[in-house]
Amino acid sequence: MPRKKYLETVKRIVIKVGTSTITHPTGLLNLKRMDIIVRQITDILNQDMEVVLVTSGAIGAGMGQLGLKTRPKTIPEKQSAAAVGQGILLHMYGKFFSEYGKTIGQILLTQDDIEHPKRLLNAKNTCSTLFKQGVIPIVNENDAVVVDEIKFGDNDTLSALVAKLIDADLLIILSDIDGLYDSNPKLNPKAKLINQVDKITNELENLAGDAGTNLGTGGMVTKLKAGKIATSSGTSMIIVNGSRPNIIYKVLEGEDVGTFFKCD
Repeated sequence: MPRKKYLETVKRIVIKVGTSTITHPTGLLNLKRMDIIVRQITDILNQDMEVVLVTSGAIGAGMGQLGLKTRPKTIPEKQSAAAVGQGILLHMYGKFFSEYGKTIGQILLTQDDIEHPKRLLNAKNTCSTLFKQGVIPIVNENDAVVVDEIKFGDNDTLSALVAKLIDADLLIILSDIDGLYDSNPKLNPKAKLINQVDKITNELENLAGDAGTNLGTGGMVTKLKAGKIATSSGTSMIIVNGSRPNIIYKVLEGEDVGTFFKCD
């Protein structure tokens, strides 16, 4: 099914927002960008769609509040920044969504929660109930207490697991890059954007680079990992640049943006 036609059928969406999308280079929250994203999500909800927002940015927000110039390196420092930043992050999301008449609910998950059958069912039931109540689930990893999730985890993978959990039709990853390229666009000005991926191959994975900023944890490698999880469970995925104007609208209207990963 062509991209545009598929997107016309989408009803349940997971939107993942990367740290670099909603923070300035200083680590402080980019309130203008957050407001723009929230407004688009609200408009989607008003069209009778269901949305789960998976957001990075807790450590980044904590960095700004604590006056840190670079991402913390030790686990205790990361946990401290996450503990401070999580409250700031959710407060601002709550403020913006409330201005548009929407209510949010926070869900903190770990890989353990996803892998444990009973906790998995509880998380699924919570999302389902929040949908019925018109509440927007906002999901993040429980970075403040789970060492392994800070050290190895990333919200690209988490967003794909959440998409699988709620049987989403589409996973939108808002990144700091326009999509997947045939080579690193920061090193090669002639790099070409790959418009659509029908299957994630080993060759494709070799194109992926490392994380691009000092605030986020996930580079293109984690996004392809997320793509494998999502597409194999029946969820299509698209990677787009979260800083582009009205980018969520453009995705759902079937415009030729980003890299679209077709579900199996």
